[in-house]
Amino acid sequence: MCTAIVYGEGDGYFGRNLDLEYSYNECVAITPRRYPLIFRRLPALKEHHALVGIATVVDGHPLYYDAMNEKGLAMAALNFPESGWYAPDREGAPASFEVLPWVLGQCATVDEAKQLLTGVVITDAAFSDRYPPTPLHWMLTDGVRSLVIEPLREGVRLHENPVGVLTNEPPFEAQLLGLRAHASLSAQPPHNRLAPPLDLHPFSKGMGAIGLPGDLSSPSRFVRAAFVKWNAVSGPTEEERVAQFFHLLGAVAQPRGCNHTAEGYEITRYASCCNLKQGLYYYATYDGNRVVGVDLHREALDGTQPITYPLLERLPIFLQNGNKVSVVKSSPL
Repeated sequence: MCTAIVYGEGDGYFGRNLDLEYSYNECVAITPRRYPLIFRRLPALKEHHALVGIATVVDGHPLYYDAMNEKGLAMAALNFPESGWYAPDREGAPASFEVLPWVLGQCATVDEAKQLLTGVVITDAAFSDRYPPTPLHWMLTDGVRSLVIEPLREGVRLHENPVGVLTNEPPFEAQLLGLRAHASLSAQPPHNRLAPPLDLHPFSKGMGAIGLPGDLSSPSRFVRAAFVKWNAVSGPTEEERVAQFFHLLGAVAQPRGCNHTAEGYEITRYASCCNLKQGLYYYATYDGNRVVGVDLHREALDGTQPITYPLLERLPIFLQNGNKVSVVKSSPL
């Protein structure tokens, strides 16, 4: 299960939590402009917009979970296990694992992406026997507008997303409907509408948000992410905005042990944040303890081979003690 958020402060930010029970050896992957994007049933993109994001790289091919291109268009794939449906493999149609690079490789805005995706058919072709198709839906943004792409049995649906949030099930329209039930939530102290003659003043801070869902299900995370996103106030600097963005994602993060699955425990393996104007891709891993940044524009973007950086999974904890800053080293795994 996952959560994606658009945050319109400053340069515009977009990112997500990736919630999984296991790792596919994810890394930061940069696809330069001249590394050919080869598709099964579509013409290759021999030159395209450069991409940066987190992916599993298989035989030199980045399978992106989320990414941003050099034009400031970003996209994330989220699990859609009950409602997602793909058509049988056919000519002229992208497979599910190709949608993200196909769109980001050639589009610079939501308008361009919407035009490309109108009438699209997404197929069930597998990348390989080891990597079968996963039911997904996608969130796309240029920092101004957001779009949700949902492959349903009745066809691929494109939804304008004024909330700027996406989780998993149910489909986006149903999640929007569920948001109406929480319209009374507020960051302000509550007013006594129950019995105005009575002195029913708040006895605690934060009581305007009583009723905010606290569980880990995707409908509850949708409401909680919308609440924190629309009420959050960030500082004026890049550092403050990025820190605030990771706090937003932290409000819907999954701690180890709190969500049992057949494979173990689902955790937020990483959280990401894209500065859409500057091409800065930030991430933090579950055990990483800090934000790490990668600058797309510091790379040779006219190159012909992908560039990868391993995720910094275990970073030391710094102790501030007296006149020195010492390091607590993590124990071997």
